Amino acid sequence: MSVVPAEVLPGGARAVPDAAAGAAELGPSARLWPSLVAVYRAQLSRARVARIPLLFVATFQSIGITVMMRGVVDSGHEAQSVVAGSSVLVVAYVALNLLSQYFGQLRASGGLDHYATLPVPPAAVVLGAAAAYASFTVPGTLVTAVFGCVLFGLPLSNLWILVAVIPLAGAALAGLGAACGLLAPRPELATLLGQLGMSAALLLGVLPADRMPEVVRLARDLLPSTYGVEAYARTFAADPDWAVVLADLGVCAGVGVVSLAVAAWAYRKAAVR
Repeated sequence: MSVVPAEVLPGGARAVPDAAAGAAELGPSARLWPSLVAVYRAQLSRARVARIPLLFVATFQSIGITVMMRGVVDSGHEAQSVVAGSSVLVVAYVALNLLSQYFGQLRASGGLDHYATLPVPPAAVVLGAAAAYASFTVPGTLVTAVFGCVLFGLPLSNLWILVAVIPLAGAALAGLGAACGLLAPRPELATLLGQLGMSAALLLGVLPADRMPEVVRLARDLLPSTYGVEAYARTFAADPDWAVVLADLGVCAGVGVVSLAVAAWAYRKAAVR
């Protein structure tokens, strides 16, 4: 039997070009904004199941603290701190407590592997989840702020400042909560860190700073939500110093960028384990 090369046969098999033998090029990675919107919608639909319990627990807790503090402090500067701190506490409950638990359970159950297979930037995963959970804090924060102002006789004219306080303070706290959940080796430890962070926001944000020891005041300055509380509390004055208010909001924004960057780094580290 004679052997004839395939090249000389009509319609025979052709040799595969060298270029086709190489690895195929991957498509371009998804951009940050479309990925962020997609993750946000997915997380929003997932968290919608727990929306009513989340709103009830976070709001009821903050309103209860406001009522309790009404028997301790009178109207004035201390009342402004109580109302502002109780309002921001709704954001801290979700950003520090629930978000750290969510990412801790996601890491322990292997849920990060699902996101690691998607062509989305790590920052989109962290920001999308944080924004979805923080969206449910808006009604509770507004209800707590209005209730506190009526209870202590404070003006409602500058309530619009919460439009800036909620996302900026929420971003700073959400980054810390996500980082705690992603860096904790066990979900139980992530839950513990979230609870400790929320307790710090409660004690250092709601209680008037004038009654705290100097050491506690220094710890209060290290908590990023403090600057959101201060920014909101300053608006209760008859003639607010808006430059100082903007400075406090700027600190929240700066800490938010840093904390979310740390959370994105923690996500990369946990996803490649």
